[in-house]
Amino acid sequence: MINAVEVRHVSKQFRLHHERNQSLKSAIMRGRISRYEEFTAVNDVSFDVKAGSTFGLIGSNGSGKSTLLKCLAKIYSPNSGTINYNGRMAALLEVGSGFHHELSGKENIYLNGSILGMSKKEIDRKYDQIVDFSGVEKFIDQPIKNYSSGMYVRLGFSVAISVEPDILVADEVLAVGDEDFQRKCMNKFKDFKEEGRTVILVSHSMGSVKSMCDEVAWLEKGNLQAVGESNAVVEQYLSSLG
Repeated sequence: MINAVEVRHVSKQFRLHHERNQSLKSAIMRGRISRYEEFTAVNDVSFDVKAGSTFGLIGSNGSGKSTLLKCLAKIYSPNSGTINYNGRMAALLEVGSGFHHELSGKENIYLNGSILGMSKKEIDRKYDQIVDFSGVEKFIDQPIKNYSSGMYVRLGFSVAISVEPDILVADEVLAVGDEDFQRKCMNKFKDFKEEGRTVILVSHSMGSVKSMCDEVAWLEKGNLQAVGESNAVVEQYLSSLG
């Protein structure tokens, strides 16, 4: 089977600064540069994501799964290792990412769509279905700074899926929004799978992971603990929680 994504020995480090110098003057006054320590958020992680599958990333808070997802979405560059893709990718990682708060919902559809690589003609053609899926039609001409977090993510998700990506990367989409929207998301993921598209998602809902994902990667403290069939890996993870 063809792989949609191949992750090979990926690591990501960050600098945690102590007594950060805010200016050259403060550095001179202290007589030293700011101190920091290296923090490894993701450590030598490797796995494959099969084309047409739904793949989950799980783990406790601080396990590195969201950092890894941002590497997959090309927001972060790994310090080492490689990530190879086979197809067009779209990402939905944070509520309101890619939105301008002073612009209306309609204006942000065009802004966010263009950021994701859609042409104006393509957005024109898909505009009505984006608005319909999001469920924010009554507020589409209002500045999104007045939107709730649920409205943000519904609109962002609607734009992201309209790109019709080969690979969709999503972070905790199912955690925001009412039951109706969550059901629409899950149905859309099923449609993607039937169309041969690939979904990679982070979720803390183990029930959703079991029902939606074919395979799962479990991370703890940046290290890959297990990767494989979703039910088996989720049970391993839950057992580790005691």
